Amino acid sequence: MLTKRTYILPVLIAAIAFPAAAFAAVDGDPAEPRIGIAPAKPVEPTSFAWPVERFQHTLHAIADRMRAERRAERRRERRELFATLPEGVSRATLEAIAACESGGDPTIVSADGSYRGKYQFSFETWASVGGSGDPAAASEAEQDYRAALLYASSGSSPWPVCG
Repeated sequence: MLTKRTYILPVLIAAIAFPAAAFAAVDGDPAEPRIGIAPAKPVEPTSFAWPVERFQHTLHAIADRMRAERRAERRRERRELFATLPEGVSRATLEAIAACESGGDPTIVSADGSYRGKYQFSFETWASVGGSGDPAAASEAEQDYRAALLYASSGSSPWPVCG
């Protein structure tokens, strides 16, 4: 009696000894021996566009994430830089000046455009405390920090009405 083991062994030996016969085409020559598994239909050459596009998409996603992380790190650094006020300047003093000067609005600009931001800086005064660009476009934290620097060096004199 033939067991399963005695039947499989000759088939495996034939597949190893005659690999072409083991993978003979189904639609091929009927005289050709057919041992083992018939192959799948021939695969057409495919385009490499999809893997390349996927790879480029992945690279762009990584670059976007790195840029976002750098922006977040710069924001953290600026927050830390402007979080500490110079010695001798209290938040209450700055809040009182800001409330008088601009109502606390960091984007406000005077009617003639010469004074800008929460503390109504002129461009010259803003530059004198290390600011660059438009004071009204700077973050509120930066405006607070620059006003504190100005108050620490000049007292309330830069704000003759509100200081």
